[in-house]
Amino acid sequence: MDEKDEKILEALLRNSRTPLTQIAASIGVSETAVRKRIKKMEEEGIIKAYTALIDPFYLGYSGVALVGVDATSEELLNVFEYIKSLPVTRYGALTSGDHMMMFEIWCRGPKELNKLLKNIEAMKGVTRVCPAVLLKRVE
Repeated sequence: MDEKDEKILEALLRNSRTPLTQIAASIGVSETAVRKRIKKMEEEGIIKAYTALIDPFYLGYSGVALVGVDATSEELLNVFEYIKSLPVTRYGALTSGDHMMMFEIWCRGPKELNKLLKNIEAMKGVTRVCPAVLLKRVE
């Protein structure tokens, strides 16, 4: 990966719908070169997907939270896979730092979110659940 690949990735991170001709012009290569570089990054697993960044509040979700979860080492992966598989989970990652796992959760309201958090707390192996309720998404 070189500087041109990094600039392509920066453009796609800002807006994955940026026209390839615009990216090409900004880095001084042809559209074909940009297309080939993107294809290579997709094949190598650098680019995993293209997605839309959606404001959950606009869609009526009012129980939105970033949730840190800790678990015993024996149950860590089971807990992670279960929470990640829930329809309300938008993102999940194994992490270092304050928590072993972090999730972005979208619930329709605070009651639904609280019920979910209690269910997670009750799971085998879970030792701590720390939600940070989002009030507004700012980009």
